[in-house]
Amino acid sequence: MVTDALLTDLYELTMAAGYLEQGKAGDTATFDLYFRHNPFRGGYAIAAGLEDAVRAVIASRFSAEDIHFLRSLRTTAGTPLFSEAFLDYLAQYRFSGSVWAIPEGTVVFPNEPLMQVQGNLIECQMAETILLCHINFQTLVATKAARMWEASGHGTIIEFGLRRAHGPNGAMSASRAAFIGGTDATSNVKGAALLGMRATGTHAHSWIQAFPTELEAFQAFARSFPEDCVLLVDTYDVLQSGVPNAIRVGRELQAQGHRLLGIRLDSGDLAFLSKRVREMLDQAGLDYVKIVASNELDEYVITEILAQGGKIDLWGVGTKLVTASGDEGSALGGVYKMVEHNGQPKIKLSSNPEKMTNPGFKRIVRFIGDDGLMEADALAHKSEEVKDGEILIIDPSNPLRRKKLNAGVRMELLRPILDRGELIYEFPSLNKIRSHRIDQLAHLHDSYRRLHMPHEYKVGLTYMLWRQKEQMFDQEMV
Repeated sequence: MVTDALLTDLYELTMAAGYLEQGKAGDTATFDLYFRHNPFRGGYAIAAGLEDAVRAVIASRFSAEDIHFLRSLRTTAGTPLFSEAFLDYLAQYRFSGSVWAIPEGTVVFPNEPLMQVQGNLIECQMAETILLCHINFQTLVATKAARMWEASGHGTIIEFGLRRAHGPNGAMSASRAAFIGGTDATSNVKGAALLGMRATGTHAHSWIQAFPTELEAFQAFARSFPEDCVLLVDTYDVLQSGVPNAIRVGRELQAQGHRLLGIRLDSGDLAFLSKRVREMLDQAGLDYVKIVASNELDEYVITEILAQGGKIDLWGVGTKLVTASGDEGSALGGVYKMVEHNGQPKIKLSSNPEKMTNPGFKRIVRFIGDDGLMEADALAHKSEEVKDGEILIIDPSNPLRRKKLNAGVRMELLRPILDRGELIYEFPSLNKIRSHRIDQLAHLHDSYRRLHMPHEYKVGLTYMLWRQKEQMFDQEMV
């Protein structure tokens, strides 16, 4: 059977084969996984995908079928791409490195490692693609969901994106990440079953079309699901037909000892319609009936609807959440860069300062101000003490931008996850991760959470780490 061990970029394998051929099998390395820019032109991101990423790495095994396929690959000259020695190496492959990471649900920012991977050079290299695949996508979707949750005023958001997701696997990852970021339920039944989420849904327009009249369709649905009845009211005319028929069915359910849960608006001017629908429901004595909105919603549309006085109780979001579409939202852009080789710090130079790496194994310390809000994050050398006293941090892309920090509350962000291939971290439940995300955002100032022109949160190098980077830069430029 072909396994997920082959779910990698070919160059990971060719580099690994080259390292083995060139006598570097015993080399060690440290890699940072981080992103350079917040997605959606926002002020933050929500870390997600860690558990799936780590479990994928430690479960990676090359089957006989995997090896057979790799043996079949040829160079342009027609010779085998991989040597038998390398294929024998892969047959025995087990990840034995160590991993430190920022827990899922944590608010994170550009240029700080979400994950550090340390160990054998070949194994660290081969972990790159699968780690980025999980972390990039889930962090992106969790961030999108958090932005929608914030825009809704911390309202109720339902993920409806299965049919628009990037394939079945993308749908599952998106459901998980969206739940971390802010959704309360999903239409994805498999996602609900495997992830412990609440499954929810209504009906399609085809249900209405399958009956002689809209009223008969509503009454039939109410008979089938009297305790879980949400009616889609825009098949024909929302105000002239859909809502009046829903009100009639709502009264019939009420007379039978049940309650109509809600009505769903899936088209039209959602702000205007929701206000009129709310008035009609309230006047009919159905003030308990919820209004659900759907139809290409994102954080900007939600904000606009509420600004116009819209009366939405639940938001059904699909395409723009699970595909994380939006301004600069097609990918997180996370990267995986070597920062140590055989115990020595390494740096990647670039004519673009933001693409220069920060060398060495590091710590991330978050400073919390007297008001309880996040003040700044410091990247420090692994041996550096940052527990007491004033700390100077320097912007890694612009050394003229500096900030002094003296907050008494300081939190280490990176946690040990794997120790020489062994899992030493207890992954929390998704509900605990959600609670952590809520707490994190509560301690992030509004200026970083707003949708338009958010402030830039400060992430800087300590003076010690900056001096090391500057000295390495000078040496490389000689």
